[in-house]
Amino acid sequence: MLGLCRPQNLVFVAFLWSLPPLSLAGNILVYPVDGSHWLNMDVLLRELHNRGHKLTVIRSSTSWYIKENAKHYTSITVPLSHISSLEDPEYMASFLRRNIEIQRNEGSIWSFISLQKQILTILGECHRSSAEMARTILEDKKLVKKLKTSKYDLMLTDPGFAGGVVLGAYLGLPMVFNVRWNINGEGHFAIAPSPLSYIPTIGSGVTDKMTFVNKLKNVLHYGIGQYIDHVITRPLYQGVISKYIDPDSTVYSLTQGADLWLMRIDFVFEFPRPTMPNVVYIGGFQCKPSKPLSAELETFVESSGEHGVVIMSLGTLLGSLVTDISEVVASAFARLPQKVIWRHVGEKPSTLGNNTLIVDWLPQNDLLGHPKTKAFVTHGGTNGIYEAIYHGVPMLGLPLIFDQFDNMVRLQAKGVARVLDVTALDVDTLAQALKDILDENQPYQKNMRRMSRLHHDTPLKPMDSAIFWLEFVMRHKGAAHLRTDSYKLPWYSYHNLDVLMLLASLFMAICLFLILMSRAVMKVLVRKIKAKKE
Repeated sequence: MLGLCRPQNLVFVAFLWSLPPLSLAGNILVYPVDGSHWLNMDVLLRELHNRGHKLTVIRSSTSWYIKENAKHYTSITVPLSHISSLEDPEYMASFLRRNIEIQRNEGSIWSFISLQKQILTILGECHRSSAEMARTILEDKKLVKKLKTSKYDLMLTDPGFAGGVVLGAYLGLPMVFNVRWNINGEGHFAIAPSPLSYIPTIGSGVTDKMTFVNKLKNVLHYGIGQYIDHVITRPLYQGVISKYIDPDSTVYSLTQGADLWLMRIDFVFEFPRPTMPNVVYIGGFQCKPSKPLSAELETFVESSGEHGVVIMSLGTLLGSLVTDISEVVASAFARLPQKVIWRHVGEKPSTLGNNTLIVDWLPQNDLLGHPKTKAFVTHGGTNGIYEAIYHGVPMLGLPLIFDQFDNMVRLQAKGVARVLDVTALDVDTLAQALKDILDENQPYQKNMRRMSRLHHDTPLKPMDSAIFWLEFVMRHKGAAHLRTDSYKLPWYSYHNLDVLMLLASLFMAICLFLILMSRAVMKVLVRKIKAKKE
C-alpha cells in the first residue's frame, strides 16, 4: 500500500485520470460550412479531439479555409470543379462593393429590389454548390461504402447549407447541428413556435417590441424568406433527396428531423423567444481568455496611455471597405486621442492619422481581452460580437451584408452598441459616435460590463455544454425523446385547421338547424293564428 504513495506513482495515476475515457471516445463525421462558419466549427472540433474523439471532416477540393491536412482530424476531399461564392475572397469583395452601391440609392424601392436580387443570386449559387457536392458524394459508390462501413456515431453539421443534412439522412446517422441559421433563416423558425408579432425574422431590422408598421415589415421579410425557401432552395436539393432518400421528404423536413440543435446564441444577446427541448444554447462557446500580445503590438497598445485602444475589424470575408468610406473612417480615427488598430487590406487611406496602426491580420480575441481596449468597430459578425461580449468591450457597428444588420439591431436594443449606416458615413458622425461609446458617462460601457457578467454567470460553460450533449447523443444513439414529431404533421393539422373546420361546420349546422326549426315553428304559429281569425 505504501508503494502506491510514491511520487512517481501518484504522477502516473494523475496522468491516467486526465486521459479521456476510451469507452466514451466517439467516431464523428463532420460536414461543415466554409468561411466564417468553419472558424467556430473548428474550435468545437479541436475540443472534441482533445477529449479523445475521432473526427472525419468532409471538405470540397475548392475549400478556402478547411485544410486537407490537420492534426485534429482526417479529411475526405470531394472534387468540385466550381468554387462556391462564399469560398472566393475576390467575389465577396465584389459583392460588398455592389451591395454598398445599391444601398446608396437612399432606400428606394428599386434599391430594395436590387438588394434582394443580389442576395437571391448568391444564396441560390451557394445552395446549388451544396446540393451538387452532396450528389457527387452519393454518386461515388466507393466513397459511400467507406462512409457506411466506418461506423460513425453521429453526423455533426451546419445546416446553413444543407449538404450535410442530406448526407446524414442518407447514412441514417443521429444528427447534431452547430447552428444559428438554417437554409431559409434563423434556426428556431424550423422547429419552435415563432409568432411574427414579437419574433423578428432575418432581414427585418426590427426588435421584439414592434409597432404595427414593424409587424408589417416583419411579415414582409418572412414572406420573402418563404419564397426563397420554396421557390429557390428546396428545389435545388429535391432531386438528390428524391433519388437517394425519399421522394416525399424535403430538405426542410430532413432538417427538422435532427436530434439536437447546438444553437450559437445566448439570451444576453438574443431576444427572448419560445424554444424546444432539443435546443441547447452555446452562444460564445468559441470565446476564451486572451493571450499575451506580440512585443510589437504590446508596445503600441501600451503607448496609448490612459486613453486606451480602439480595435476595428470587418471579419473573415471582408478585409476592407470601398476607398471613399475608408478615407472617412481614417479621418474619424485621426480625431481620437485613443490609439487605433485597424485590420485593413489594400491601399492605405491618405487621411490616416499617426494614432492608427494598419495590419493585414490581428489577434482579435487577444486584443479584445487587453485591459486597454475600450471599443470595437465591427461589421457585426457573430464570432466577433461574442468575443466582445465575453471581454466586455462595447461596439460600434458598421453592418454590411447578410445577418450583420440583425445582429447589430439586437446589440443596439440592449444598449451596448451604436449602429451607423456605412453608406451614409461622414467624419463628424463617425467620430462623435466613437466618442460617445468611449465616454464613461454614456451607458455603453456600463451596459456592456453588465452583459458580460451575465454571459459569464452560468452553471456550465458553453463549450462544456456542447461537448456534454454531443457525447450524450453518442451514448444514447440519438436524442429522439427530445424531438417533437410536429414537423411530420400536415400544415393544416399543425395549426388545428382541421379541428377548427369541424367545429365551424358543427356550429354552422346547429345554426342552420335552429334557423330551420325557427322557420318551421313560425309557420305553425302563423297557421294557428290564421285559423283562429277564420
